[in-house]
Amino acid sequence: MSIWKRPIDLEALNATSKNTLIEHLAIQYTEVTENTISATMPVCSFTHQPLGMLHGGASVVLAETLGSVAANFCVEEGSYCVGLDINANHVRAMRSGHVIGTASPIHLGVSTQVWQISITDERERLVCTSRLTIAVKQKKGIKA
Repeated sequence: MSIWKRPIDLEALNATSKNTLIEHLAIQYTEVTENTISATMPVCSFTHQPLGMLHGGASVVLAETLGSVAANFCVEEGSYCVGLDINANHVRAMRSGHVIGTASPIHLGVSTQVWQISITDERERLVCTSRLTIAVKQKKGIKA
């Protein structure tokens, strides 16, 4: 059974990244399943830190992007989601290629959500694991 409250169109979702940090880092949404959403990000000069490896902050941007987007598709019309807390453990260095991030829910509550985001390399080896806590808010003037 799907966790999504409305359909997710990858082409339309990628179009929302225009003129944002997501576009600047070349993050592309690639797959939606019944309970996950995935995206890719290149490992190259604009995602590197000075030592020529994937910047941990770029991994966190990918994780928060996926978790926040996923969270917003899991709430009813009239609600929206924003990040409260994120942590990340960087377990493998990368110098080139692409990483693939996949967000899956740990908890989908009325006022909070918790998402696990695994970031792997092209050989499916773990690069970073992140946990994102989300606040579920109500749009002004709309009663739950």
